Order: sequence, then structure tokens, then C-alpha cells
Amino acid sequence: MTARHSPHDLARTLASAEPANQAFLDVREPGEYNDAHIPRVTLLPRSQLEARLTLVVPDRSTPITFVDNDGRRATLAAALAAAVGYTAAGVLAGGIDAWTAAGLKTEWGSNVLSKDFGEKVQVQQQVAEVLPDELHEWLERGDNLILLDSRTPEEHARECIPGARNVPGGELPLRITDLLAENPTATVVVHCAGRTRSIIGARALQRMGIPRVFALRNGTTGWALAGHTIERGSTRTALPSASAAATQKAEQFARTVTHQDGVRYLDVAALQRRLAQGGNLYLIDVRTQSEYEAGHIPGFQWVPGGQAVQRSEDVVGVPGGDIVFCCDATARAAVAGGWYRQMGYPEVFVLEGGLGAWQAAGLPTEVGPPPQAIFGLEVARRGVDALAPEALAQALAATSAPLVLHVGSSRDYEREHVAGAVWAPRGMLEELIATLAANQQSPVVCTCPNGVQSALAAAALKALGYGQAVCLAGGMLAWREANQPVASGAEHLALPANDVVRTGTERDAAAMRHYLEWEEELGRKYAQPQG
Repeated sequence: MTARHSPHDLARTLASAEPANQAFLDVREPGEYNDAHIPRVTLLPRSQLEARLTLVVPDRSTPITFVDNDGRRATLAAALAAAVGYTAAGVLAGGIDAWTAAGLKTEWGSNVLSKDFGEKVQVQQQVAEVLPDELHEWLERGDNLILLDSRTPEEHARECIPGARNVPGGELPLRITDLLAENPTATVVVHCAGRTRSIIGARALQRMGIPRVFALRNGTTGWALAGHTIERGSTRTALPSASAAATQKAEQFARTVTHQDGVRYLDVAALQRRLAQGGNLYLIDVRTQSEYEAGHIPGFQWVPGGQAVQRSEDVVGVPGGDIVFCCDATARAAVAGGWYRQMGYPEVFVLEGGLGAWQAAGLPTEVGPPPQAIFGLEVARRGVDALAPEALAQALAATSAPLVLHVGSSRDYEREHVAGAVWAPRGMLEELIATLAANQQSPVVCTCPNGVQSALAAAALKALGYGQAVCLAGGMLAWREANQPVASGAEHLALPANDVVRTGTERDAAAMRHYLEWEEELGRKYAQPQG
């Protein structure tokens, strides 16, 4: 039977020393979580549990408390966890509704731990900032600048400061020597969409002893609010191989970081012994995607260094677990590990010599993206009929057309969906289906981008008694390849799109200002009292 924890019981647990070896997972949609969540409870939407639960909580004996708004989705999540093999899954009785009714506090925002840490670094380590208007003046004047966007290539392509080149945060210490070799007297300005990644990136360069480094205050968001033009569609994302000189300097810096921040080393033999022990072990390869896919150590997941710091709660669900970072040698892994130690993670390691040492020991590597084990997917596919695109098109042309549900994200739905389909997020499907299809004999077709979420959704509907629930074979990818008509926009939503948190300049001006004020407020508690 699923354990049910009262709000005050959970509050006492969170306030004690016990959380380091437990997991507290909020299974609501990201928008719900962003609006209000319990501090120290990590977001893991219910629709991602089958794919990510074993990554976020590797040890299946770990106590897990699932949280939602009223207890319904959390109970379903606990049942899934038990099916996966977790032996101590419980729920917050009554969800966050009961928590707030008991007078207990919530907070808003996403990745609060990482963003709070960024503001702490800004305040306590005094990262130099440049205001958007100042940077605009420098650019207009033709000052000698190197503009670096520390986000992912995908984010950079969507929007950046005009002329910036993409160097993700985890790559900065390795690449900066070569960048400055091209232009040794340049002033370096690091930006992201808001604050955290520009602060962390600039601080890493400052620690290396690089002169004239600034973080752009409030990133592209502040730039847009100041009325300056955003560049869209940049292709400046290529990262040439680091030179021997750049690699040597980065490796020297890595030794400083590990010493100062208390990161420990594991050699290959020690890593093998640790792998044999099991438990909550997080293996993180922080290199670029192309490097990772060209060859990586089995069991290591790819999380580029800058993102590992920006989204630490998404990566490590049990803070007291062992975290092992790896790169080709040591530098990039050590820098990521140093930030984690500064954030308060107690057990942080770097694989000495990285992938090179593993290969030198004659041990095997894997190529390509890691295989994604999605619990229950094959069972779902065996139990659910998959409708070919042509067959669905014929059914939709008939007098009695089936109900088509798009169960992927609202962003996916807005981008493309079967005409007439209703967006209904899979994480809430059990709560929504009765209002969408009151008759359980009604034909229902589930769709999504690639056929994964839709197969799981159709299986869930069949378990509820919807005997004619099927999925679109291959999802929207197959539908488009079959030259079937595609609709776009938010035309039929089962509920407001609460699964996506708008970021950067996707927000309106008021929301952008509100967000930036909130983020800066996180750092005020770290300021030294005056007088």
C-alpha cells in the first residue's frame, strides 16, 4: 500500500538532515510547478517518469515522495514507481493544495537551487557586469569585444546579442585561450537569456585570470527590455578543436578548481569499483554532443557542463548521491564538479584522465546517443493497435470520425498536429478523458511527435476501459512523411497550456521584468549587512 505523508510530516522531513538520501518529486506540469511548488521538491513531470525516473533516482530502494496538486497524479506516479521496482514510494496526502491549506510556504520559479546559486556567486564573488545600454554603446563605438553566448546551440540560434558567438558555459575554460589568441586585447562579454549562465561563465573566466571579463546584466531579456535589437537565426555555433596551449591552460585551471572546491578524483579502477556498488550514482559526461556520440563510457549520460550547473536539480534527484563527472581528460569535468561542490553537493568526483584514461585501460566505449529505456513502452505497443497515417486519414473522412488527442507538449501541438486534434497532456489524461469522451466505447486516437507518448497514453486509456483507444503509428513524424495535412496553432486545448514555461523574450515585458526582479532578489540575502 502506498504510504501517505501529511503536509506537516513532509515539512519536518524536509527540515531535517534526511532529505540528502531521499527524493521528493513534483509530477505536475512545468507551468504548475513554476507558479508554486514546495521548496526542495524537484520537478519531474508525470509524462517523463517512464524515461527519466531511473536516471533521476538510480537506487530503487530510495524513499521517494511524489507531490502534485491534490494527490491523484502522485498516486498514479507512485504506482508506476512500484511497477518499475521502487520499494519505498509514497505521496503527499492532498498534494500542494493540502500543503498550502496547512499554512506551509511555497516558492515559485524553476531550477531555483541553481539560480539561487548564481545570484550567490554574483554577490559574494563580485562578478563584473555590463549594463545593456553600456554594451550597446561599446558596440556602436566599435570597441574591441568578444561576445560569447554561454547557452546551448539551440537557444543561441533562437536569439542572441548581435554578433555573439556560441560557446556553451561548460566549454568556456577550454576555449577561451584560443579565442583570445585571435584577439588578445579584447574585452570578453558573456551572455545568456537572463542571469545565471552568464554569471557562472564570466566567473569561471575570472578564476582563470582572464582580464576584462563581464557578464551582461540580465542577458537577452535585459537587452530586449532596453529596446535593443535581438539577432535571430545565428549559425555561429562551431567549436574548433582546442589547441594544445588551450588544453594545457584549462587542465592547469582544473587542478586549481579541484583543490579549492574540494572535488575528488577517481581513477579508472576506483570508478569500476564504485560502479559495482550500485546506489545513487550519477555518471555525467559534460562534453559536446558530437564528442559524446563519437564515443563515451557506458552508463554515462550526456549533460553538457553549462546545463549541468543550470539544471542541477533535474540531473541529481538525490543530493547525497555520488556524482561523477567525465570529459575527454579532466578540465571540463573538474569545472562542473567545482560548481557542484560550491552548490553544496557533498560527494562530487572527477574521472582522472576522463575518456582517454578509460580507453587507455582497454575498456569498451559506446557510440551514438545513449539507448533510452522507457519503462512499459514495449508492453504498451503490444497491447495497443497502431493506426497507419492513411488509415487515420480515412477514418477522419468518415461520417463518425474518432476523437484525436495530441498528448505531446503544447509546443509540439502548436507547431503541428492532425487537424481537429485536441491537446490533452498525457500527465493529466486520466483526469481529462471523461470530459473529452464520456462514452468509453468511443474511438480515440492518441498522437504525439514520434509515437512514444501516444502509445503509453492509448495503453492508459485502454486500462481505464476505453476499448477502442489506439495510437497513430510513428506519430506526427510519420503523418507528415505520408503527406497528410498538418494544422498548427493552439486551436483546441483541453485546458490552458500549463506544461511549458516561457523564457527570455517569449514573455511579455511585464513578465520579463517580474522574472528578473525575482532572480535578483534571490541574491540579496547573501549581501553583507551595511554598517
